[in-house]
Amino acid sequence: MALPMLERFLADEAATMRLGEDLAMALRPGDVLALHGDLGAGKSTLARALIRALADDTMLEVPSPTFTLVQSYDTRVPVHHFDLYRLSSSDELEELGFPDVLKDGAALIEWPERADDRLPDTTIAVELAHQDEGRSVRILGDGAGYQRIARSLAMRDFLQGSGWGAARRRHFVGDASARSYEIVSLADRAPRVLMNSPRLLLGPPVRDGKPYAEIAHTAQTVAAFVGVDRLLREAGIAAPEIHAQDLDDGFLLIDHLGTEGILASDGAPILERYALVSELLAFMHRKRWPDRSAVTSDKIHVVPPFDRDAMLIEAELLIDWYLPAIRGHAASEEERNAFRVAWNTVLDRLRGGELSLMLRDVQSPNFIWRGDLAGFDRLGVIDFQDALIGPSAYDVASLALDPRVTIEPAFEHAVVDAYVAARTAAGGFDRSAFDVAYAIMGAQRHSKILGIFVRLDRRDGKPFYLKHLPRIRDYLRRLLVHPALAEVRVLYDRLGVLEEPA
Repeated sequence: MALPMLERFLADEAATMRLGEDLAMALRPGDVLALHGDLGAGKSTLARALIRALADDTMLEVPSPTFTLVQSYDTRVPVHHFDLYRLSSSDELEELGFPDVLKDGAALIEWPERADDRLPDTTIAVELAHQDEGRSVRILGDGAGYQRIARSLAMRDFLQGSGWGAARRRHFVGDASARSYEIVSLADRAPRVLMNSPRLLLGPPVRDGKPYAEIAHTAQTVAAFVGVDRLLREAGIAAPEIHAQDLDDGFLLIDHLGTEGILASDGAPILERYALVSELLAFMHRKRWPDRSAVTSDKIHVVPPFDRDAMLIEAELLIDWYLPAIRGHAASEEERNAFRVAWNTVLDRLRGGELSLMLRDVQSPNFIWRGDLAGFDRLGVIDFQDALIGPSAYDVASLALDPRVTIEPAFEHAVVDAYVAARTAAGGFDRSAFDVAYAIMGAQRHSKILGIFVRLDRRDGKPFYLKHLPRIRDYLRRLLVHPALAEVRVLYDRLGVLEEPA
């Protein structure tokens, strides 16, 4: 069966270099690109542009590996550039370190036909040929690597349609989801951010015939970002302006709000900045927010409620993922029933409490510090596509107990005090009800996070999230002293949730 194929015409060397950037944005460890073409077809130009894009260094020296046979580069994705023209036998590939280099890096291979059958089945062929005054390229492959390249080329097409086709692309940041972000640059124009937000894969049903993401009201398409962005900007909050959008493919071209966050260079939280986020939340929670927003002239985004089912399915990530990891065996049905009973009892205490637009992921990476501006404009707000209508205290607990930063009790109290002072000054604030909701929502969120961070390790191969677990356990210990969480505290003690693993 013929392999899937992408074809492009490259009018000049600049177009070849842009293709190198497009391939670099898609490259992951384990990928192999086999570069085919006659002498002068552009293989070295393409490889050089790809390597420089990964290094984010347009002046990086990238010599041809004709005589050394391989050149290695410690870039964002380590890349190994092979030239097999002088290879006398495919057996020599192992002497050059192939395929061991694929464990943590990618490979570009010129003259791949000399490797015989030593290349993996997932190898992606990039075939360059002279055509008129330029070059043609065919990209053939199958599997995840090919799909990433196809999406990257679709992103270039989106930029072309937005007037940014010649833009330089550089990796900016990724997150725990499939979303990623790039900085795109054109001469004499302010850089922008290219947001890549593929449609969410819902996964199998887990309850009542529904997948987890549907029950938890996780955003399924980029339309959620567009809708919430409009709500925030209409309220005068510094969310990024959207300059171009493709809702079907999940691409947005948005403002680049900056790179400075609310942490110091050593990763410590800065109280002035956290306090301002608290005051911004207080401002938001005084407003009455609609639960729907226009995305296009004929499309509406409905902001879902943070309902009981969503709260429970999130909290149960602790019993689904975290408990088995620390105990070595799954929870019993009796333990699962006790978990639901305890949490239902506690969540009943939220009835009648204050509801607001809940950004849901209020933590340090999602705020940009813009110190040259004034007031709330100093805070750029990002990553809010999963916003819900729910207890306002949730976002305050998310901030004051930032899961990625060690927040000491005195710092936590100062952040909460800044919020309380702003709400109290505006009048009509019920401090007692807030304290109850803060404790319950904080415990619900951090129970979820314990489960998510283990799931990211076990299911998604992202073990670096495990380093945060001791901090999350500490936050839960602080929260569980509140009387409103008595039933959950007793249960967690019985299950050993907060014990340090052996």
